[in-house]
Amino acid sequence: MSTQPATTNANEVAVITTSYGELTIAFWPEVAPKHVENFKKLAREGFYDGTAFHRIIRGFMIQGGCPNTKKGARGIPGTGDPGYKVKAEFNAKSHVRGVLSAARSSDPNSAGCQFFICHGDAKFLDRQYTAFGQLAKGDDVLERIATVPTGGPEKSTPVERIEVTSVKIVAA
Repeated sequence: MSTQPATTNANEVAVITTSYGELTIAFWPEVAPKHVENFKKLAREGFYDGTAFHRIIRGFMIQGGCPNTKKGARGIPGTGDPGYKVKAEFNAKSHVRGVLSAARSSDPNSAGCQFFICHGDAKFLDRQYTAFGQLAKGDDVLERIATVPTGGPEKSTPVERIEVTSVKIVAA
């Protein structure tokens, strides 16, 4: 029996376990294969375990995946990366509630590990940010996280830690 490498299995989902519950993400490898591969690779390495959702804008998105959000990390949350960049894979998928997309700086090719999940429609991001998946389960968890009170200079820092305890890639 021949087996494909797990990283190319389209029948896999990510289960993001947070302090607020689980989010299950179905991937779109047909439109953003490099971003899907990168997310799966980082998840399998445990890169996301112990990070936190560091930016929340109700009605827009929740953002996580920054290594600088791990307990004891020294960098500024929102500025960390895995040590490399992933080239943009803009596509026709629309940024609507539940869509998983790659966070980046002003450089379109600067995505690395950070991601966001749309809490509301953000179609103004279409074809400017790489959408690479969709929330399959856990809309109630998305709602709970997105409505956590926030503060800080940009008014988008959650007032309590919303930990990502683990991200596991499992069969769909």
